[in-house]
Amino acid sequence: MKFVKSVVDADMASVDSVIRERLYSEVVLVRQVAEYIVASGGKRLRPMIVLLAAQALGYQGNKHHELAAVIEFIHTATLLHDDVVDESSLRRGRDTANALFGNAASVLVGDFLYSRAFQMMVGCGSMRVMEVLSDATNIIAEGEVLQLMNIGNTDVDEEDYLKVIRYKTAKLFEAAARLGAILNHSEPEIEDAIARYGMHLGTAFQIIDDVLDYSGQQEEIGKSLGDDLAEGKPTLPLIYVMKHGEPDAAAVVKDALENAKRENFDAVLAAVQQTGALEYARHTAEQEAERAKACLASLPDNPFTQALHALASLAIDRNS
Repeated sequence: MKFVKSVVDADMASVDSVIRERLYSEVVLVRQVAEYIVASGGKRLRPMIVLLAAQALGYQGNKHHELAAVIEFIHTATLLHDDVVDESSLRRGRDTANALFGNAASVLVGDFLYSRAFQMMVGCGSMRVMEVLSDATNIIAEGEVLQLMNIGNTDVDEEDYLKVIRYKTAKLFEAAARLGAILNHSEPEIEDAIARYGMHLGTAFQIIDDVLDYSGQQEEIGKSLGDDLAEGKPTLPLIYVMKHGEPDAAAVVKDALENAKRENFDAVLAAVQQTGALEYARHTAEQEAERAKACLASLPDNPFTQALHALASLAIDRNS
């Protein structure tokens, strides 16, 4: 990650300045909640992708700073809403905004961030940017609803799971990468290639997140282990056990999902480990990361493209 950060360090400082400026509201609670969540130590991968994609294709200007901030605001709004829906109390090792400020404040400040993001999009003066980001936010919302519909559903298969990921998580990665090409007025095939990079990268990233819920360290991943199980989410490791595990192991997972039982975490973890579910999920993520790298073949070879390549590897090789 050190190399990637060094490539965009100055630009990320500019993005942070835009974020601080655009977070301002005369309503004190809006500022408090928004600043709390934005300053909570995230990886800033999505805005980083905007910067890297734009400069990999030769962009000269500063609109990529504004669009990177837009992407971060959209992402932050989804986090605020997610934590309310999931009733989460811990994110990135800190109290969630809803735990600290309450559900109502979190939802409403999430709405503020969405609307502020759209104000900033208008300021860019590009209908294409508006089209991509409005489509992305709509699909992300559909992904949230799909995930909600799948809660406790033991009939969800791998295809269903991947559809939720591509809507809910990978779509914003895809949009972030596509914006870099749009800023450069790139040829359609280049735009599509880098957008596919973002989609595969986001898919790999989320699968590893789901693996870490059963293999990570709580202090490193910044959330309680077993959160997905407690919420009844059928993630890939659990889907694999239900399909390929011994009947007893599959039954343990099905019962835990249907009843959203965190207290069954140890038994579920044993089932996941015995069936090789984590290895399968990790291999699936690695395949997505390799597909992401392949999408970069048509881009110029420069430090920014190299950093995009490195990000695909880092999405897999991480503990948080």
